[in-house]
Amino acid sequence: MNKGLFQKMAAVTLALVCAAGQAYAAKHDGSTTIVRERGTAQANIRDRITNILGSTEPPRNRIFSPGTSRLMHRWPVESYDTGGTLLFSDSPEYVKEVGVLYRDTVTGDARVLYYHLNDTPQPKKVAVVLDTEADLATVTVTRGAAAAPSADYLHVGKATQIGYFDTRELNERIYVTKERPRLLVPAMNETLLAPGQLVYGVYDFHTNAPVRVSVIMYGADVDPFAFLRIAHVLPRDEIALRGTFRGMNRVITSQKTYRPTMDGAVYFPIGDNVHDVYRRGIDATDGSPVVNYGNYGILYQINIPTAGRENTRYLLSPLGGVYAGAVRAESGGKRVLVQTPATRAYFGDQTLPETEQVAQAREEGLLFLTQYTELADLGTYTSAQPVSFEYSPPGASNLPVNIILMPEK
Repeated sequence: MNKGLFQKMAAVTLALVCAAGQAYAAKHDGSTTIVRERGTAQANIRDRITNILGSTEPPRNRIFSPGTSRLMHRWPVESYDTGGTLLFSDSPEYVKEVGVLYRDTVTGDARVLYYHLNDTPQPKKVAVVLDTEADLATVTVTRGAAAAPSADYLHVGKATQIGYFDTRELNERIYVTKERPRLLVPAMNETLLAPGQLVYGVYDFHTNAPVRVSVIMYGADVDPFAFLRIAHVLPRDEIALRGTFRGMNRVITSQKTYRPTMDGAVYFPIGDNVHDVYRRGIDATDGSPVVNYGNYGILYQINIPTAGRENTRYLLSPLGGVYAGAVRAESGGKRVLVQTPATRAYFGDQTLPETEQVAQAREEGLLFLTQYTELADLGTYTSAQPVSFEYSPPGASNLPVNIILMPEK
């Protein structure tokens, strides 16, 4: 290491240590609030967390002992989008009347994500209805999940992801004709949303002919197919998180092979809209351009080549606020579901807000990891064989996050 680089790293380290202390003090004297990327029922979440926490003791991870820290470098990664079509239905998020929440026609591989809260005084239902102009369309559902509706939005988000990343695969066929529209999942017509409750579902499917997909909210005692014939499309809310996005998967890889003994602790961000940009698409209900702020519904396939005798440990660190989700890891032919976090219902609630110095250093590729950095352990794997992760931003959670690689020891 040359002297100039060492001096720069030392200066950055000192600045980050001081900034972290200032940020912690500011956060707990009531003068600073965490700025979150997305407004998903955040007023309710902030109030609930404030009431639950009570303690001003900063979080501590089990990776670093008190007083220790590590300077990480951003790992060079590249990405490309692939796969079928994502239909994203999250606007209006707080639904105040019955109607069509989103609608478009797809053929081939597709994914639908719906995330809506019943903001009416009466119980409602949310369903995904399939109809077609073809004589016969076969829709094969390959994976998916929807948690039971609840007013605990973080629980709904995490439970849906646990179901989606379950290691079991589906192969359920649905036959749709001109005369007979179908529900994507029959149980949708049996699931009630009480006022104030959230429903969140993600399903992957394939159709061999054009099928119109409609996400609807309708009355508890109403037939969904009869309702679809008279329902109108509801206008977007101010967040405007809905649309059709081509290329529903994003592959993240690296030309450079990570060697834990040589490279030490490294990181790369997901969902920061700088190094990992947000997807752009079209709102099919009116043709307007839209942005998927957070890349919700995008399935990330993370494949970083590794080598060496020492094992590699993988971690996830939330940067944007409260976070609760899951990932799926695969190595040596074995698939494992990992909750993020595994030891708590959620985390990220005590992540320190970034000061200007910390944010600038992170943009330049340097990040200080301390005993107070909130971390979810994604597992330790041999560096001699490939390991891949499936990741998707969970509903009700906040971005960005960092994926961290470090030597096991």
